[in-house]
Amino acid sequence: MATILKRTVADGGVRYDVRVRIDGRVVTRTFHRRRDAEAWVATTLADRLRGVAVDPRRARISVREYAEEWLRQRADLSERTTELYAWLLAKKILPALGGMQLGKLSPGTVRSWHAALAKQGPSTAAKSYRLLSEILRTAMFDEIVTRNPCQVKGAGNEKPAERQVVSVVQIAALTDAMPEHLRVVLLLAAWCQLRRAEIMGLRRRDVNLLHGMVTVEETRTRLMTGKLVVKGPKTESGRRTVTMPPHVAEELGRHLDAYVGSDSDALIVAASGRAVDLAWDKARKSVGEPGLRLHDLRHSGLTLAAATGATVAELMHRAGHSSPDAALRYQHATRDRDRVIADALGELAVSAKVTMEGQGDAGKGRVMLRRDQDEPHE
Repeated sequence: MATILKRTVADGGVRYDVRVRIDGRVVTRTFHRRRDAEAWVATTLADRLRGVAVDPRRARISVREYAEEWLRQRADLSERTTELYAWLLAKKILPALGGMQLGKLSPGTVRSWHAALAKQGPSTAAKSYRLLSEILRTAMFDEIVTRNPCQVKGAGNEKPAERQVVSVVQIAALTDAMPEHLRVVLLLAAWCQLRRAEIMGLRRRDVNLLHGMVTVEETRTRLMTGKLVVKGPKTESGRRTVTMPPHVAEELGRHLDAYVGSDSDALIVAASGRAVDLAWDKARKSVGEPGLRLHDLRHSGLTLAAATGATVAELMHRAGHSSPDAALRYQHATRDRDRVIADALGELAVSAKVTMEGQGDAGKGRVMLRRDQDEPHE
C-alpha cells in the first residue's frame, strides 16, 4: 500500500519519506512532519481508489510535448481537421501555454489565456479553447492530471454574427455578374443549397436533367498547404440527392453542353478554386456587397426555402444537416417573404371591409356580437 520511513538529516532534524505505488510506478515524497506525510498518504490512497491518482513525474511533461503527441495519435481526424488543429496549436495555444508543465496548468492560467485570445477573435478563441479542453480531457484519462483546468463557463461556445440574407433580386444580379462558365456555382449554392466543396466535387454523372436532380457524392477542397483533398461528404446526411428548381436545371443543362466534357467523370466546374474566388470577389463588389461570402448564398437559399413552408426535416435533407439545430436557424422570414405576408394580410383587411359595407348595419351588429362573446366579462 504505502510506507512512511523516518530518517535523521545532517542538521539533526528529521524527514519522513513516503512511498506509494501509483499506476505500476513507485512515487516518493518527503515531508518535515509526520502528520503531513500521513495526510498525503491518505489523500493519495483515496484518489487511487477513485481512479484519479497521478504520477507527479508524468505530470511534468510540457503542454507542447503532450499536445503534439496527442495530435499525432489522432488518426481518426480528417486532413482538414488535422490541419486546423495544428494551426490552432501553433498559433493560438502553444505560444502562450506550450512551455508549461501539464500538471501545473491551472484554471486561472487557462482563464487568463482565453480572455486575451477572445479579444483578438471570439470565434477562434472558442475553437482553441475546445481543442485545449479535449487534449486535457485525454490527459485525465491517461491519469496525468486529476482535473481538467478548462473551467471557463461558455468559453467553447461560438456566437457567430448573423449571416447576411440576400434577396432574390440580389442573387440574380450576382449570378449575372459572374463569368458564364461559373454562374452555376452561384445557382447551385443559392437554389440547391450546396456547399462550395460539394459544388466543386460534382461530376456529369451526378446530374440528372430528366428528373431535375443533382446528387452529392464527393467533395473537393484544398488545404492551406495547397494539397487537393477529394473525399466523400463528412456525414452520411451530406450524401444526398437534391431537386433543382426548373430555372437551375435549365441553366445547368446549357452549362453541360457548353463547358463540361462528355465523360461521366467530367467535373461540372473545371475551374480552380482561385479562379472561382477571383470571379466571386469581382461579382460581389459590382453589386455593392464586398463583404458577402459565397456561403451566404447557401444560407440565403435555406432561409428562402424555410419561408416557402419547408419543414425542419425537409431543410435538413436539402442542406445535408445531421442535426435539426442547424436547420432551425433558417426558420425566420426574409424581407421578401415578410412583404408577401404583409400584402396578404392587407388583402384580408380589404376583403373584410368590402363584406362589411355590403352587409350594412346588420353585418356590423353581428361582428360586434361575436366580439362581445369572445371577450371576458368584467
